Amino acid sequence: MAVPKKRTSKSRKGMRRSHDFLQFKAAVHICPECGELKLLHHICEACGTYRGQQVVDVE
Repeated sequence: MAVPKKRTSKSRKGMRRSHDFLQFKAAVHICPECGELKLLHHICEACGTYRGQQVVDVE
């Protein structure tokens, strides 16, 4: 089994983990049909619309 020869520094560990806490705040948009939060360029999971057109039937 592979075992690290040297201890990982706090700086290197932090640089590796820097992407774990990213949040995509800019890519979130309010759906104009139902008002729920959705990702940009994605179908709304709550109402099933995309760009004002009903795409998926949601139960």
